[in-house]
Amino acid sequence: MRDWAKARRERTHHLIELGGLVQKAGLVDLTDDDRATLLGAFLDIAGQLRDGRNTTSGDLKTRWRRAGLHAFDRDREQG
Repeated sequence: MRDWAKARRERTHHLIELGGLVQKAGLVDLTDDDRATLLGAFLDIAGQLRDGRNTTSGDLKTRWRRAGLHAFDRDREQG
């Protein structure tokens, strides 16, 4: 397989996994699959991380990571 094809396949797989996280978080249903709303939410999150509003970006990432790891653990226990 050519390098560019392999890189494209890896990127596609990565993007599919990210979309799965959006679905797993319930954001598709909560926003009625409104992509503009989802993009706006992601832009707001990116702004919080970039600007350090309210709390430092490290605190946000730590809190979000902890919540994500707990969600993965719950899924593992249920599955």
